[in-house]
Amino acid sequence: MFPFVFLLALLAFSVTGSPVEVRNSTTTIPMTRGLAFSNVTDLFRHDEARLVAFGKYSTHGRRGVPHPNVPLSQVELGFGMQGYTVKVAIGDPLTNYDLVVDSASAITWVGATLPYFSFNGVNTNVPVTVNYPFGTFQGTLWEDGITFSERVSISRMQIGVAPAMQNIAADGVLGIGPTLSGLGSLPNLPNQMVPTVIDRLVEQNSITRPVVGIFFKPTVANEDNNGELCFGGTNPSKYIRPPAYAEITTIRPSSFYWGINQWIRYANIEILSFSSGIVDSGCTFLYLATDAYERYRAVTGGTLNPANGLLQISLEQYNRLSNLEFHVGGRILEFVPNAQIWPRSLNNKVNGGDNDIFLVIRSLRTPTGAGYNFVSGYVFLQRFYTVFDSGKRRVGFSPTVFTEASTN
Repeated sequence: MFPFVFLLALLAFSVTGSPVEVRNSTTTIPMTRGLAFSNVTDLFRHDEARLVAFGKYSTHGRRGVPHPNVPLSQVELGFGMQGYTVKVAIGDPLTNYDLVVDSASAITWVGATLPYFSFNGVNTNVPVTVNYPFGTFQGTLWEDGITFSERVSISRMQIGVAPAMQNIAADGVLGIGPTLSGLGSLPNLPNQMVPTVIDRLVEQNSITRPVVGIFFKPTVANEDNNGELCFGGTNPSKYIRPPAYAEITTIRPSSFYWGINQWIRYANIEILSFSSGIVDSGCTFLYLATDAYERYRAVTGGTLNPANGLLQISLEQYNRLSNLEFHVGGRILEFVPNAQIWPRSLNNKVNGGDNDIFLVIRSLRTPTGAGYNFVSGYVFLQRFYTVFDSGKRRVGFSPTVFTEASTN
């Protein structure tokens, strides 16, 4: 197995305060983003490793072949950069664990750094395995309590428990992906799915709806207190108008994740026709199928910078940029020019000069038709409030006060 130094150190969100109750049926958890990657190559490798993982689930079935254009040697590398983590209390006595929030997996597990111990825990003796971009978690399924706040908790939750591991940036993973994304995680019970944290919160009446709301604001520094996770619904104070929803697509492999259908236009030019893709908080950049990426490159005039692999434009070209329009759920989401560029305050992180302007759209390196023709990562999600609704199998988006901000 690969060394387990994968996304646990990736795109890090840490709790900066106590959970806040928004309504009787929801609870919110503040998060912080840290950019702890050593160079832009590491940042790209992290994203590409996740794309490899998506590509393994081909249109021919749940288990497919690796992404054809990314060497497996890149996937095997371990390196730290960013992570989204939230603090939860598990066991008896209650122990606080920092867990990476992963929107592409359904299994919650602990034991990577802080050992698991509980007087109330019940070992089911069922093996559990989760494949990640940089390694494989293998452990045993236990049942124990999880607490998010004084009011919101799960009395009996199935969690994976791993032996203690070294050099890991968090204690485990909090899976907020669709329940279906956990199919195949129990080797001895291949057709059985493990209830997610959201499933169990609803079953135990801790929340009334199987919904997760995610709010970010644009990152402009190494660490920003810029994230919030909301269980059970949404936090209306974080968005401008009710979300527009798109149903989960039926196209594989996108259908196994938070996958939707949309089309993309730029200044009345079609960049991507109506097709499927994945909304993923674990990727940093916005990815388009190769042919769509080339159309975007042509209309913006961007040229590939050899020092960092990003498209670069001049100030004059930036002043001519138009909105990138995402047609989702009957609404147009305007990805404004400032949202399309890398934060210039962080140019030193991508081998750029202070006044250089880089675009955050990258190529998937596969043509349209692969089952995921776009991956909307953090650079997109930080501009819109995002809702993952597993009950109605849909993903929602709403503009926020940062949708048109000029922070970059």
